[in-house]
Amino acid sequence: MSPEAFVEIMRDAMLLIIVIVSALIVPGLLIGLVVAVFQAATSINEQTMSFLPRLLVTLMALSFLGNWLVTKMMDFTNNIVLSIPSVIG
Repeated sequence: MSPEAFVEIMRDAMLLIIVIVSALIVPGLLIGLVVAVFQAATSINEQTMSFLPRLLVTLMALSFLGNWLVTKMMDFTNNIVLSIPSVIG
């Protein structure tokens, strides 16, 4: 296996990880920001008020994007398996 092939595989894997994590985390971060602004404006310091909406949005994102995320992971895995002959020889 050449170093270039290894670097390309690692680059693709890291990009896939960034895309998957971003798809799940960004909606929760946005809702957390909205709730934090609301809490700062109203001086309400309830922990469940910031945690529960983020949890629900993250679960909703996972349920809506789950099929797409699994498809992306399966495509990556298929590409890795199909590229084994060219990487080895």
